[in-house]
This record gives sequence, structure tokens and C-alpha cells, in this order.
Amino acid sequence: MRSKLRDLGFSIGTLPTGERNQVTDVPGVRVGHVTIREDMNERTVIRTGVTAVLPHGGNWFLEKVPAACFVLNGFGKTVGLVQVEELGLIESPIMLTNTFSVGAVWQGTLEYMLAMTPEIGDTTGSANIVVGECNDSYLNTARALSVTKEHAKQAIAEARVDMEEGAVGAGTGMMCFGWKGGIGSSSRIAGGMYTVGALVVSNFGRREELRFVPYVPPSFDERDVPAGSIMMIVATDAPLDARQLKRLAKRAAVGLARTGSHVHHGSGDIVIAFSNAYTIAHFSDSVLQSVPPLVRDDAPLMNELFQAAVEATEEAIWNSLTMAETTTGRNGRIGEAIPYSLLRWIKWTEK
Repeated sequence: MRSKLRDLGFSIGTLPTGERNQVTDVPGVRVGHVTIREDMNERTVIRTGVTAVLPHGGNWFLEKVPAACFVLNGFGKTVGLVQVEELGLIESPIMLTNTFSVGAVWQGTLEYMLAMTPEIGDTTGSANIVVGECNDSYLNTARALSVTKEHAKQAIAEARVDMEEGAVGAGTGMMCFGWKGGIGSSSRIAGGMYTVGALVVSNFGRREELRFVPYVPPSFDERDVPAGSIMMIVATDAPLDARQLKRLAKRAAVGLARTGSHVHHGSGDIVIAFSNAYTIAHFSDSVLQSVPPLVRDDAPLMNELFQAAVEATEEAIWNSLTMAETTTGRNGRIGEAIPYSLLRWIKWTEK
């Protein structure tokens, strides 16, 4: 069994974590994974999957959440972010998968939402579905197109509060800093009242870039590993609007930088942030939109929310490393789990 960073005796930052130290500490947020592992032959090895992040437990289309995105480096194949940027809303689960499977996951999510909401495409408009991706083709035979629309539906249907981390779901075949990467999550409590949670799909970096641990030369040619990407999801129950969520999303990039990322040319480094403190009804007879009181930009609480996003993102990336198990892949390749012995060099605050 692999462990989260804190269970190994280390912690990042000064803010307290939520109960689970996961994005699902934000009330209402659930995460589902479908993990696909299949060995057909040496060249065709399937190590991939789908992850679904549900903003709340209701109907996401009828009850939209304020949201924003921040593209640190745009070498990615996401779907739906143009409308998120324009309207500041998310009306679907946030779906994560590998690069070649964005279409299948989009289709499956659309079918799930059509079944859930008969009005879509009939008595009202279309649905904007958000899908993000990373390239897992070092370990996974991406050309096999093994993710289907049914996998997307399953990930949504099986979403739960007690989520898995490591080499699961969309993170099954991912590499991070030359070690096995994948899904990582962490959370923080800001102002003693609001939760900020982060979930990442880590798939970036070279071993020499990882901060705080000694360099261990890889047994493989790192030039064979794609430049990689990272998807960062930041969730909160703090009452923020889309503009403020954009500011929060930008702070996740600071957490990424603290791990040692150089944001390579070929890396898609993308943040999606949302708040489920309130929802925006799809149907309304009013020409005015009511929202609850929002956090003031100049309030001390806003700085704690920023700090929470930084700390949670940084620790989520580390958890993606410490939770991931050694994983075999195509062409005899191996994604090695980072040895815990390297962590003795870390100078962070011990628990």
C-alpha cells in the first residue's frame, strides 16, 4: 500500500487540512474513477482511464456553479473552456482522461446529461461539457482508443466522497518528474470556515526538476516521455464569483511551481476553479440574477483562500507521486514509484 505525504510524516504549509485531505472535503463534491488495465501483447498495453469531478450532488445543468479557468500553458486539448471563460459557469461534471479519449468522454458525458435532463436540446439550449486531458502514451497504447463513452458514464455514476488517489482513473498511465504520477488531492481550511480542495492529474517534468529530493538517474531515456501536462481542479465552498475564482485559479500555478515545474513548451498546464457555495438556476422568470454576499477582495479571508489554493495544489502533486504504484506499460516500459527513502531529504515541517 502506498501512502499520502502526510502519512509519511511530512506536511506542506501552515493551514489545516480538511477531514480527508482531499478535494471531496468541499461539501457536495464527489469524485469517480474508471481504471482500465489490460495487457494484449508487449506493444499493446492499456493503462488509462477516466476521472469525473462532480461539483455538487444535484443537477449540474439546472444548477450551474460559478467557475473560471486559467491556462498557464496551452498545449492541451480541453473541451468547454471557451464557454467557461465567457460565461463564468460550469454546468457539467469536470471530466478528465487521456488526450485521444476526449471525444469519447465528451460523448458519454453528454448522453448521461441528456438522460438526466430531458430539456437539453429540446425545450432549452445545448450543454457545455468540460473535458480535460493529459498524454499517457509513454505507458499506455493511446492509439488503441480503449476509453469508451460508457467509461465516462460509469465514472460519473460511481463518484463518491472517499476517492482513490495514485495510478487510478485518468492518472493510470501518467508520469510525473520521471516517476509514476497520476491522481493526487489535498485540501485546506481557510479562515476557519471555508474549504479549498485541489485535485490534479500529474503528467509533467523530468527527474532533475523535482525539488527537495536528490536526483536519481532514470533507467530509461527521459526523452521518450512526452513533455507532459497537468490538469489542476480547485474547488471551494467559499462564496466567490467567476472573477474571483480566476484569481484563485492563478494561485494553483504557484503551487505547481513550488514542486519544480518549468512549464515546458509541450506541456498543457491548465487550472479549472469553481465554487459550489451557491448555484445559478438555468430557468428563471427574472431578468435579474441574485447571488449571496461574496468575499471582499480586500478581506484577510481572500489571502487565506489564495494560500489554501497554493498549499493544496502543491501537496496534491506530491500525493500523486507518493500514492502512485510502480506501473508496467507498453514496449516493456516501467513507471517507477518514487522511493520513500528519497523523502528523508525534505526540509518541510514534519507533523
